[in-house]
Order: sequence, then C-alpha cells, then structure tokens
Amino acid sequence: MDKTIRTGSVEMTAAMLISGTIGWFVLVSGQPTLNVVFWRCAIGTVALAAICGVLGLLRPGLLTRRRFALAVLGGVAIVANWLLLFAAYPLASISIATTVYNTQPFMLLALGAPFFREQITAAKLSWLALSFAGMVAIVQAKPAGDFVGADYALGIAYSLGAAFFYALAAIAAKGLKGTPPHLIALIQVATGVVMLLPSADFSALPSSPAAWSSLATLGIVHTGLMYVLLYGAIQKLPTHLTGALSFIYPVAAILVDRVAFGHALQPMQVAGAAVILIAAMGMNLGWSPARVLRRNAS
Repeated sequence: MDKTIRTGSVEMTAAMLISGTIGWFVLVSGQPTLNVVFWRCAIGTVALAAICGVLGLLRPGLLTRRRFALAVLGGVAIVANWLLLFAAYPLASISIATTVYNTQPFMLLALGAPFFREQITAAKLSWLALSFAGMVAIVQAKPAGDFVGADYALGIAYSLGAAFFYALAAIAAKGLKGTPPHLIALIQVATGVVMLLPSADFSALPSSPAAWSSLATLGIVHTGLMYVLLYGAIQKLPTHLTGALSFIYPVAAILVDRVAFGHALQPMQVAGAAVILIAAMGMNLGWSPARVLRRNAS
C-alpha cells in the first residue's frame, strides 16, 4: 500500500473512532444540549485558532467576503446539526440516532439535484428506497425499555433534521474549494459561539471535574484534533476509500452505546440499521444494487 494512502487511512480511522465516542461525552457532561454545543464551539474555537495560527492561516486577505459569508452560513448549518443530533441521543439512544443520521447522503442527493443539477440515477433511487425501508423498520420497532414511543419518534425526527442540516453544510463547503479546511472549521465554530452566546445558560455550569473534562474533550479532541485528522485524510485518500472508512463512525457509536450504557438494539432495529448503512455505503461507493444482489445470490 502506498505510504500516503496508509497514512490517510490511519488518520481517517482515528477520526471516525473519535467521532463514534461523541455521544458518550455529550451524555456524560450532564449539560443541556444548547450548553454542550456552546462549550464545544467555544473550546473548539480556541483549539482551532491555535492550529490555524501554527499553520499561518490567520493572516489577513486569505478569504474573500463571499467565501467568509459562505463559511458562516455553513457554520449555522453545522451548529443546527449538532443541536439536533445531541438532542436526539437521550431520546432514541446513541445507536439509533447515529444510524438515522447516516441518511445524510440521501439528503445531499435530494438537495444536489436543484442546487447543482446533479442527475438522480435509477441506482441512487434504489438505494434511497432501501434506506427508507430501513427507516420504516426502525420507526416501527419497539424501543428498548429506556425509551418511550413519543420521545423515541421525536429522537428519530431530530436525527433526520441533523442529517438535513449536515447536507446543507456540505453544500456550503462545495463553494469553498481551495479554502484551507482548518480555517473553515474555525469560522464555523466561532459562528456557533456568536449564535449560542445569548441563549447559553451560565447559571447551569458543570459542577464536577468529570463534566468539565467531557466538554473540554468535545472541544479539543472531537473538534480541534478530529478536524485535523479528518481533513488530512480527505486530502490523502481517494473518494471511495474515504466513503468506506466513514462507516467506522456509526459502528463505533453503536459499540460505545452498548458498552457504556448497555443499550442493545432490538432485532428489528438491527435489521433497519443494517439496511440504512448498506444503502448509504452503496450510495457513497457507487455500487449497483442489481450487481450486489446478483453477487449475494451466487
């Protein structure tokens, strides 16, 4: 294997494993969702500003006004994505919320058609239909004992909303090609600080070192370090390998949910989650549904 590919694969794997633990730190912090996102943005801003400073990315004139505005709009979408996803964790479990969140390729497919005139092929529609079937299976499944029907459904809705806003952020990123990714990330988290500062509840600050360390980890590791690893990997890996390794994230999240909180998926949820992840992988890697079925049949 080429050394660059090997390095990128290690970086991508590490980034996805880190992402898979986000839900655990969110819940352990014990903070309201809005506060968790605010502190992630605030601490992440400090971490990414330090990284950008070391890389020489804070010099004036690096961004046009248009690109800066587009990065800010992407930041609004990213923050909305975090708010919804983190709110979904206690309602539907980390496992289900993360799996449903991985419908984001299909959100991007739907938005890409009007924005970029991208063609929706029969294969893409087939994967979309399969993903929808998996979603129906998860919605119809009886939630585990810790989750109740109305909250469970709301958690799934939040996860879908998070996927939608992630797709909007991805569209904004398409207009920022050539802009240093760490600088984009810095603008996004700084936008989050400005957005959430008026609503942050400073009277409900964490009272334990464990809670503060969870928030610090979200800001430094899951934002600063993870962005460095992720963007470094994207620059080194071919698209198909980036897409394949991205599915380490939901698998890691499901394992973390099981080990840390004892949340086991119901059989119907397992089936639905598997269908969604297979469909999303097929979309990302450009598989043909007919070819996959023929291969499995043989």
